[in-house]
Amino acid sequence: MRIDIMTLFPDTVGDMMNESILGRAQERDLIRIEAWQIRDYTTNKQNQVDDYPYGGGHGAVMQADPLYNCWQAICDEVGAPVHTIYMSPCGVTFDQSHARRLRDNYENIILVCGHYEGIDQRFIDECVDEEISIGDFVLTGGEIPAMAVADAVCRLVPGVLGDEECFTDESHWDGTLEYPQYSRPELWHGLAAPKILLSGNHQNVARWRRKQSLLRTYERRPDMYRKLRFETKQEKKLLREMEEEYGQPLDPEKLDLGK
Repeated sequence: MRIDIMTLFPDTVGDMMNESILGRAQERDLIRIEAWQIRDYTTNKQNQVDDYPYGGGHGAVMQADPLYNCWQAICDEVGAPVHTIYMSPCGVTFDQSHARRLRDNYENIILVCGHYEGIDQRFIDECVDEEISIGDFVLTGGEIPAMAVADAVCRLVPGVLGDEECFTDESHWDGTLEYPQYSRPELWHGLAAPKILLSGNHQNVARWRRKQSLLRTYERRPDMYRKLRFETKQEKKLLREMEEEYGQPLDPEKLDLGK
């Protein structure tokens, strides 16, 4: 998989994307992440990339020409179909299902980082395939969202992590939050790690972790818990055990968890 990031701050983006797990994955040619300086594709001596918005208003708007020229240079270098995403607070909110979709469906992705008051709509209309947001808030630029999306997608590429369970056993993969984790020492500041995790009984450990995952989702993300369904005999038995231990109903189909 290849991801190209169009930005005004390629050094910052490049430094982050070339470290740790993603850096090692690039060294092994499992993924490739490139940051492109939009200013290099301007047509004026001042390397200007923005101008006042038509219709008046505060701030400035990134112009279509530098964006298009940069985008076209990437397309020419890739030499294959690309999927272009504009990181925008007006986009669809990104989640794990989007990360899986992008990994499964596209080999070449371009992430466009906006600044100021945004980018010229005509570039979006002509070149952008979808707009993605990382939440209902506004940042000073699209670099942090672009790096978040690139990280979330690339870590799912086979071989980037040591084992598939590194991401299938985490929060959001199956619609739940991850269970709590513990490590040495066994006793820290008077707080002990759960004894079941030290028992060596892998079946009991897995059952405890599943319960903790479900309870954490119930308490912290009722919106996610509401979507869960306990359909098999094993799942229904687990639900009954949780209800006995928790002391209240936990069947998401029978609960009014609010919005």
